[in-house]
Amino acid sequence: MNRVQNFLDKVNTPNACKGSNYNELEVLAGEIRNFLIDKVSITGGHLASNLGVVELTLALHNVFDTSKDKIVWDVGHQTYVHKILTGRGNKFDTLRQYKGLSGFPKRSESIHDHFDTGHSSTSISGALGMAKARDIQEEDYSVVAVIGDGALTGGMAFEALNHAGHSNTELIVILNDNEMSISPNVGGMSKYLNRLRTDPTYVKAKDDIEQLLSKIPAVGKTMARTASRAKGSLKHLLVPGVLFEELGFTYLGPVNGHDIKELKIVLERAKKIKGPVLVHTITKKGKGYSFAEKNPDKYHGIGPFDINSGKTLKKSPKGEESYSSVFGKTLVNIGDKNKNVVAITAAMPTGTGLLDFSIKYPKRFFDVGIAEQHAVTFAAGLATCGLTPVFAVYSTFLQRAYDQIIHDVCLQNLPVVLCLDRSGIVGNDGETHHGVFDLSFLTSIPNLTVMAPKDGKELENMLKYAVSLNKPVAIRYPRGISEDFSSISTNYNVSSGKSEVLVDGHHVCIIAIGKMVKVAYDVAIKLLEDNIKCKVINARFANPLDKDTLIKECNGIENVLVIEDNLVKGGFGNKVLELFNEENIECDLKLLGFPDEFIEHGDTKILMEAYKLDSNSIVQYIKGVL
Repeated sequence: MNRVQNFLDKVNTPNACKGSNYNELEVLAGEIRNFLIDKVSITGGHLASNLGVVELTLALHNVFDTSKDKIVWDVGHQTYVHKILTGRGNKFDTLRQYKGLSGFPKRSESIHDHFDTGHSSTSISGALGMAKARDIQEEDYSVVAVIGDGALTGGMAFEALNHAGHSNTELIVILNDNEMSISPNVGGMSKYLNRLRTDPTYVKAKDDIEQLLSKIPAVGKTMARTASRAKGSLKHLLVPGVLFEELGFTYLGPVNGHDIKELKIVLERAKKIKGPVLVHTITKKGKGYSFAEKNPDKYHGIGPFDINSGKTLKKSPKGEESYSSVFGKTLVNIGDKNKNVVAITAAMPTGTGLLDFSIKYPKRFFDVGIAEQHAVTFAAGLATCGLTPVFAVYSTFLQRAYDQIIHDVCLQNLPVVLCLDRSGIVGNDGETHHGVFDLSFLTSIPNLTVMAPKDGKELENMLKYAVSLNKPVAIRYPRGISEDFSSISTNYNVSSGKSEVLVDGHHVCIIAIGKMVKVAYDVAIKLLEDNIKCKVINARFANPLDKDTLIKECNGIENVLVIEDNLVKGGFGNKVLELFNEENIECDLKLLGFPDEFIEHGDTKILMEAYKLDSNSIVQYIKGVL
């Protein structure tokens, strides 16, 4: 406790570490790591990425003044050190808690946060916009984008690099190269950076060769000048970062990202260079905590854990499986029988449950990097040749590929299966990660079948049905342990647009989809205590709707509720409302879901209660109506 308190005393105001000597900064770096491990072990959060940028962040805050200079952190999950150094260390007990400190940069949280982030590959675009605004307004400040090598696999980053290099605007891009995003990086850029990492002799070799040529009698100087001018020869063979140089950047590096002195020297140099600069730093994800160093993907985002053993404290009850695990096992079983089924991930094979498939069928598994747009169109290409691609992706990240779903998949009516993990509220990551938009943006697309299971067994059957349909399909399912309705549900047969009456009743009817079926069922059980018989319909399909069943089962019931873990605006409930209007179904129809706003971070249970989507709140609402 003294260790933490002493540290907080040093950095409880912005820029408190400025002017410290290198020995003091090294001590401070160690204390920051201890502080992070202590705090994240209690609250959970992104640990490995933050341990890897301690020295880099200290160097940035020594060279730049974030009250005026603007730093844009790509993804933003690595900003814990930045938050500590800008006066928020005393709030870390509330990290990622409801109404507490966000796990990502937030402009509304601090003047030192200049751009809200949470998704990958956006930093260079945002920073370039700031740099251009500075130039137009004739102001004087530095703009820095900090992007990881994993995020550099996203196409948007290359679009921004191309524009920035062409614009000749003063902008510093720091490439934080730790060979990881969440899972190990893939692709040509990863191999290129690895080549730079492993051959630090490039610059020395270039200088040595030029000096050697200059010493040749009579013709040496001419040869050296010729070699220097020959872009396609000496430079391309020997200069590190030639890709970035050709894009218009001055390349500095590779630099040891854990050497504060070296970092400060290079950043000061970058600050003085005219035009765009790329600083290539090499860091180790999880540095300073052996468990995170050995297993950085596990400690990328982790719940509370025991510091001494590294083991997570919250265990799933024995025998219970997550939806991701159910999906992964089912896809392997499908792959055993169907050799045309292939799997795709955007840099998250473990998080999406595809690891087993990737091991068993490596030739039928594709990790495309953090490139959701490419993943969807790549899937479309596979589908035109007779394969059935299954793209597993978090709901919040599929938002990035909306045009590709419409233009490349659904317009051609191709058999691509989109599996949306983490749909609905996901908890402590907050606004940037909640999957509360997918029912709104998917159900409006022609040719796309949209489903959501009530439990793990229904997810299995939906996936099998989706692979056999030979049309575009999206299946959305929540984060966490899968439900089990096998003792209650009498029919698990999934067929096109068919719903299920889970509980019969006549006083009130609840139409629910996906995760909210469990809430609706709990509501029905609680209402029975007051002799209120509530009908529960498991919709299963958001598109197409089971028009016949909904009309038949709701006709004659005065009060009907539709509940979903999505925004009400444009969501599943609106589809039901349109149907009832078209068919002149007379009832008091109420749509329950999330309002037209971004949902803040916090524990899922707390958020559901706050937005009155928990079973107790819905019971009270129904009693009030009746």
